[in-house]
Amino acid sequence: MSQFHVLADAKGAVPHPEVRRISLNDLADALRAGIDDFVAMPSHIIFIIIIYPLVGVVLAAWTSSASALPLIFPLASGFALIGPFAAIGLYEISRRREMNQNATWRDALSVRKSPALPAIAWVGALMVGIFVAWMLVAQGLYVWLFGPIPPGTITEFATNVFYTAEGRILMLVGNLAGFAFAVAALCTGVVAFPLLLDRDVGAWAAITTSWRAALANPFEIAVWGLIVAVLLVVGSLPVFAGLIIVLPVLGHATWHLYRRLIAA
Repeated sequence: MSQFHVLADAKGAVPHPEVRRISLNDLADALRAGIDDFVAMPSHIIFIIIIYPLVGVVLAAWTSSASALPLIFPLASGFALIGPFAAIGLYEISRRREMNQNATWRDALSVRKSPALPAIAWVGALMVGIFVAWMLVAQGLYVWLFGPIPPGTITEFATNVFYTAEGRILMLVGNLAGFAFAVAALCTGVVAFPLLLDRDVGAWAAITTSWRAALANPFEIAVWGLIVAVLLVVGSLPVFAGLIIVLPVLGHATWHLYRRLIAA
């Protein structure tokens, strides 16, 4: 890494990559390409993505105590907020396959040698910050409505949430808050990480380009977010095992979506 830089590129400039308009067909094409990448090289990516379902199981076990029950849903939904950062190794595999280069799991780990690594880490820290903020808001909402004493049992927790007026407020406000965090994470990460891996443009250009791409394609990006959410729910059943397939497919597909959103 010849020069340490974060917000700008190696020359201190902030590029403005051209954003394209896309269609729903582009989303389908990106998803198909992601599946093709997974089918072509499943042995290479299993090493990378096996950690995600394991982390999911650990989180579920950690929150199985009554004191952590209010955080189960925020943790499960918030897990998707850091997905674009966690999938960066998968982008590298798709990038190499796109250029007809050999790709192994070692190539995925070669991201650590990227000159844009400081910027990648900075944007990653931002995504983790969004996740932590969501957790704090979710915890704050529960305490506001039900007080600081956690539910004693799962039955008590379920009764509080589904059979009380406070529970209905929690679901309404909580889902609205979660939606806002999800939109922020989606608009920030849909392009930022693939762009930084592809071009050393700096964190600021990566984030603003990602938001410009989302604002230029609001309906298509909303549909993409819905696709991601549905697949993550399906992949979480049972006990997060389906994520072994869903996460790499989405990671690869995000790379191909980036290629359609940003002009070369």
